[in-house]
This record gives sequence, C-alpha cells and structure tokens, in this order.
Amino acid sequence: MSQPSALVSVNWLHQHLQDENLVLLDASMEKVVGMKPLVYSQFSCIPGAIKCDLEGLFHHAQATQPNTMPSQTQFTEQAQKLGINTNSTVVIYDNQGVYASPRAWWMFKVMGVKNVFILNGGLPHWLKQKFSTSPKYRTEQLGNIVGKLQGELLQNSQQVLNAIHDSQSSIFDARSNTRFLGESPEPRAGVRSGHIPSSVNLPFSQLLSEGAFKDKETLKAVFNELVINPNQKLIFSCGSGITACIVLVAAYEAGFKSLSLYDGSWSEWGGDETLPLETR
Repeated sequence: MSQPSALVSVNWLHQHLQDENLVLLDASMEKVVGMKPLVYSQFSCIPGAIKCDLEGLFHHAQATQPNTMPSQTQFTEQAQKLGINTNSTVVIYDNQGVYASPRAWWMFKVMGVKNVFILNGGLPHWLKQKFSTSPKYRTEQLGNIVGKLQGELLQNSQQVLNAIHDSQSSIFDARSNTRFLGESPEPRAGVRSGHIPSSVNLPFSQLLSEGAFKDKETLKAVFNELVINPNQKLIFSCGSGITACIVLVAAYEAGFKSLSLYDGSWSEWGGDETLPLETR
C-alpha cells in the first residue's frame, strides 16, 4: 500500500481555502542559500495565511547551530500560537516555490503531527494562476496541538558517523556538487569544505522543476538509481538542515519510508575537526 502524498496543488488549496479546519502556514525564510532567491517588490501572502517563523520562533532557543529543530516544548508553545488544533489540516508553503516548506513539513512530522501537507509550487504557482492574495497575515486564537517528539526521525553526528560504514544506511547530501567536492567555500565562517565520507551527492535543485517537485515517476527513477536496497535507512544532510528536507520529501514521494534528517548537517559536521571528511 503506497503512502499518501505530502503534496497538494494550488488548485486543491484554492478549492479548500475556506475549510473550517484548514490552517495555512507561510514558512518563507529571509535567508535563501543554494539557489537564486525570488525577490518580490512588495509583500503578499495567500489569503488566510499565518507566518511560521522557522528562523526565529521555530529555531531551538539554546542551539549553537543554525536552523536547529525546536524542542518539543518550544514547538508546542509556538504551534498553539498559530491556532493549530489536533484536528487541523495544516498546509505549508513558501515564497520561493519549494524551499523552506519541506523543512517545516518535516518539523511537524518530527513532532508527531500527521495531517500536514506542502503546497507544491508555493506562492509563485499561486500567483501564476492569478488567485487572490492578501497584504497581511491572519491572526489566530490559541490552538491545542501538543507536539510529541519522534526522535528516530532525527540523527545526530554520532549516529551519522556510525552510518558511514553501515551497509543498511545511505547518507544523502543536498548541497551543490562544488560544495560537496570542496571546490567552493562554505558560506559559514569556520566550516571546512568537503562532505561526509560515503555520502551521496544529490543537489536539491535536480528534484525540482519550475519551483515545484517533479512528478513521482521521475523522482522514483532518480532514487532507484542511487538506492540499491529499498529498505535502507536514508539520512539527509545539507548546509544547515533546510534543503536536505527537499531531498527527503522527494524520497518520501518516491515511496521510501525509513527517512531521517541529520539536523546539524554540514554546519555542524564541517565545523567539528574531529569528524572525518572527504573532498572527492
């Protein structure tokens, strides 16, 4: 039995925008790395959207690394402020098409929220259809959602280190090929260049077309070429855990089930001189 898609289309959202239990989140980020960002002359959002602040309110308050997953308590507090209830249908989008929305989707999954989806193509595809927009976010009353951390969906550096020599695991790196090979400097100061030994480079841009995920059959073909055993444990990494989730969602759409995110990603690994790296 195939798993349900993580994606909904802009046409679906347009038809369901007034649904009573729908909560629409804009997870757009100020800092966009690894792609040329879309720049808007003025702010607009999909009507009824609420801001989901990944860089501030949903970044772990005590973390030293950028874009670290929030704690269970922090997630619960902030998600309730977004008006999310246990029976809500959460749809997440961003203003780059597909960039930060997969990260927000995985955060909700990590916290045990099941009824959550990504708007494939995001705001650009919404605008392309000439659907209406709003000049400001909606405000919301307090919800009752409670996060329940699914720890197996996240990996730390020791677990990734163990996976390097584990034939039942594959590590995917979503960064560009030049960063993966250490030919381009890292954007963060004090971070070494290169990649995790035995990891496979799969730049997130290869899985997208015009700001949206490619179709399922195309995604399946990509992963079937790279994964020998469909039951392997797949671990996803990038610079700071954002674009890794694009590749993770693509693997999910391709039918793979044992998925996890290396939350620290290269900002942690490349900044730790005790951890091994390769440049070819």
